[in-house]
Amino acid sequence: MRQTLSNARIVLADRTITGSVAIEDQTILAVGPEAGTDHGIDCDGDFLVPGIIDLHTDNIEHHLHPRPAVRWPSSLAAVLAHDWQVLGAGITTVLDSLSIGDYDSKGQRGAMLDAAIDAISQAKADGLLHSDHYFHFRCELSDAALLDLVPRHMDNPALRLVSLMDHTPGQGQWHDVNIYREYRRKKSGYVWSDAEWDGYIAGRQAMQALHVTPSRAWIADAAKARATPMASHDDTTPDDVERAHADAIAISEFPTTPQAARRARDLGMSIVMGAPNVVLGGSHSGNVSALALADDGLLDILTSDYVPASMLHAAFVLAQRGLELHDAIAMISARPAAILGFADRGQIAPGLRADLLRVGVLDGLPVIKGIWVAGRKFM
Repeated sequence: MRQTLSNARIVLADRTITGSVAIEDQTILAVGPEAGTDHGIDCDGDFLVPGIIDLHTDNIEHHLHPRPAVRWPSSLAAVLAHDWQVLGAGITTVLDSLSIGDYDSKGQRGAMLDAAIDAISQAKADGLLHSDHYFHFRCELSDAALLDLVPRHMDNPALRLVSLMDHTPGQGQWHDVNIYREYRRKKSGYVWSDAEWDGYIAGRQAMQALHVTPSRAWIADAAKARATPMASHDDTTPDDVERAHADAIAISEFPTTPQAARRARDLGMSIVMGAPNVVLGGSHSGNVSALALADDGLLDILTSDYVPASMLHAAFVLAQRGLELHDAIAMISARPAAILGFADRGQIAPGLRADLLRVGVLDGLPVIKGIWVAGRKFM
């Protein structure tokens, strides 16, 4: 089936033009001032941008565990609800980022991991998903259960990214242990006495000393053997970044300080930050501002982290601050496509997948008016 989207501002890789996009079946056929022989859908001057590629969303976990003590009874139902939510945010390719590690969860995270992978795989095989789903394994190196959980899933054909992370309080994302303590109180209801808190921190640090080095070596070797891209999560110091680079890691995901981001740039690593950090104007956990990194040329890719709708919004925030729109849109499309090896998507160009968003702007806010996934229109 052929479709033509006309009278649009088309955001290309290096500029924005006014014209039309012709689609045939799943593929972009032509792009230009006169790309189609019929007017088809009149976009009324709205933007056409590539479908969003999200390499890190925790959103699936919110559906599987909507409250700390609640496990949704149907993993498939949770996956389908998650799929509609990411599609509605304009995310046409998504890496469902699953945390691998079981500390403090009493086995729940391990069970959730298997259930999520099975349900997503089933839904994908049965043609029930609308966005194109893959996996991102977030490997908690300090957790004793990691090397019991991850090996059985490393050969999953949908695995496209592995990140190495260590959330031990006192460093990385949680370098301020008081912020971590308050976060756990609000999220999970954990209330410690000072003595209990000191004991908890000591226990976590002992786990870190015991498990991080062997877990890091196993995960890095397994990813290299499978040619799976790797990210280093929450790097804080230049030394952290250099250690990641020495392990052939090409992605610095959520560096927590400008010094870490600067060293990642010096070493040629791609720098990934959360889109909520941009929309909110800063980090919710006291780390470096993504806007500050963008202003210094230290931001390459945006990801939704915990808010799918933040992706498109953040790109337009950056454009409103002076970044060229095509460069801002590349942070949520072409650049993640390149780093993940998706050669068939991420730009509006002939021969690529017809993953497209029609976007209007209302009081500065981007509003999605149409979504196409591999040429199939959803709204």
